Amino acid sequence: MNLFRRKRAAGPVSPAARTDGSAFKSDSHRLTLELKRAETFAAMLASSRRSNAVEVSDYLAGMYLCNWDHIAQYWNEHDQEQVESILREVCKISPQRWHAWIELYDQQKQQTEHQGWRRFRMGRDGQRRPMPMQPSRDLATILMQAEKIAPAYDRTPERSIPILTTECVLLCIVRNLSSVISRKLALSGLDIARLEREVLMPRRRPRASQT
Repeated sequence: MNLFRRKRAAGPVSPAARTDGSAFKSDSHRLTLELKRAETFAAMLASSRRSNAVEVSDYLAGMYLCNWDHIAQYWNEHDQEQVESILREVCKISPQRWHAWIELYDQQKQQTEHQGWRRFRMGRDGQRRPMPMQPSRDLATILMQAEKIAPAYDRTPERSIPILTTECVLLCIVRNLSSVISRKLALSGLDIARLEREVLMPRRRPRASQT
């Protein structure tokens, strides 16, 4: 039995105003539904460590756990079992944490679909207080880079807001050559050229999540 088999799923920086219901606040980009789910899961992983900061490894874990059937195409089919092992190591996923996260994800699925993930703490009056999630400094840098190469925009009369996809975020993680995660991904057999083509010339125009 594969303990890691996924259930198929449909210093910190200061946040700005939320615009698209994502796990943490940003007014500089939108997310596709697929990436929003991954970001929500990433926030849950950070919460499991009692942290308010979502790390790059959390974000990559969210993409892996929620969207593996999609991103697996960028690796050779015969190497995917080994690649999954590398990703679990990079994302620090143990069998125990995996099962705890899946149970938590199932419990929160309805809530996250309509409201987004919220972490709570108890106030002195006994009431639960929302604890906002924030990207770590490294993750914020990755997301800002992804905004620059986003393959589509949500255009309004006032501005054009980049729509981030799983591919453009993954590509920016890989391009961050100073990080251990990037080097391990680059050595895992990831087809970076194909990933770049999909970012620059997507087969279909990405659409931002409306939830």
